[in-house]
Amino acid sequence: QVQLAESGGGLVQAGGSLRLSCAASGRTFSDYAVGWFRQAPGKERECVAAIARNAINTYYADSVKGRFTISKDNAKNAVYLQMNILKPEDTAVYTCGVGRTVFSTQVYSDQGNYLYWGQGTQVTVSS
Repeated sequence: QVQLAESGGGLVQAGGSLRLSCAASGRTFSDYAVGWFRQAPGKERECVAAIARNAINTYYADSVKGRFTISKDNAKNAVYLQMNILKPEDTAVYTCGVGRTVFSTQVYSDQGNYLYWGQGTQVTVSS
């Protein structure tokens, strides 16, 4: 059984930083793409960052480029999202997902390419 667990969310002032972590059991991140998605109230879920299994190919939404960095630690089977210069519009529930396709070196921004999801962690940025 695959389980994903996010941590690191919280309340931060605008301009601050947070680092989100996604840990997995039942699936090895080194074999799959991993993505970070967020959903704000009244909005659709969007991919903010994704990383291919090779950790070389990455994707960032335009709204977070230059502020967010996705990385992975295969030894710990974990993926991280470093979020800097946070803005109130970054407020959302952040969820990690692991890809459907094993051994693919592609990076995916479409949530349809992800099979398993965590419960999410709340990020609130105050102005």
